[in-house]
Amino acid sequence: MPGTGTVGRVDDLTIRAQFDSYRTMYIARGSRGKLAPGQFERIAKALSDPRRFALLETIGGELECPHEKLCRDFPVSKATISHHMKELVQAGLVESEREGQFKHCRVRRDVLRAYADELVKRVARKTAAMS
Repeated sequence: MPGTGTVGRVDDLTIRAQFDSYRTMYIARGSRGKLAPGQFERIAKALSDPRRFALLETIGGELECPHEKLCRDFPVSKATISHHMKELVQAGLVESEREGQFKHCRVRRDVLRAYADELVKRVARKTAAMS
């Protein structure tokens, strides 16, 4: 787009920047097994960081994980935990809920399952083409 410094496209009378880092991926609850356009790439990018992957593993090990537990268990600042959590939430992998002064997060297993299915589908398609 001229003058804005971002690459975008006109879609339904709105202008969207590709991979806008401030937009959270959202899939309606009824659409199980589907990823939003661009979500596969956003999840792959989020999981490419070893610390974010470790956070996701820790959160996934519990039904609900308190944010304070993550701050205790990982040897980084609260700001760093918050940054990584923001990336996981924006990718759609984690839901975060505030209860008073406390935050709890949980893994969106439906999104994780859809990502794994899409990954297998993409890899299988490439492997079949090579045969």
